Amino acid sequence: MSTPTLTDADLVERYAPLTVDKDTADFYRGWAERELRIRHCTECGHTWLPFRPICPRCWSFAVDHVVVQGDGTVHLMMLLHQGPPAPGVDYTTGPYPVATVEFADHPGVRLTATIVDARPEDLVVGRAVSLTWFERNGMPHPAFRPTEVTR
Repeated sequence: MSTPTLTDADLVERYAPLTVDKDTADFYRGWAERELRIRHCTECGHTWLPFRPICPRCWSFAVDHVVVQGDGTVHLMMLLHQGPPAPGVDYTTGPYPVATVEFADHPGVRLTATIVDARPEDLVVGRAVSLTWFERNGMPHPAFRPTEVTR
């Protein structure tokens, strides 16, 4: 998907209240392009999140990013019944599902995000999910959708 390049100031403004700084700007620029990027060390091959400028395994600064394919499994499941106000989040209609997902193509790398298109009782640790996107404040945000939902 081709999008106009956002300035750093645009990223900070459009992804507020998230922390966009020199170390995370490429991560959120990926979101704007509907790409989920993770850090990759060009010296030892390690991949990781959160986005940081140095490899946590070998301490190299020779890092770039790779795009995650997006399939994974629920590693940790949370059902939020209350929380801070956010566009598109309605705690009054039942629990709001959030999960930490481990990526199939990068074992050990995990991201916490909203789960969409699933009943809370269908969400369990080990459930297969895939990456999807939703809009919040006019900007793409990652979410996960179960790849098979038990009805």
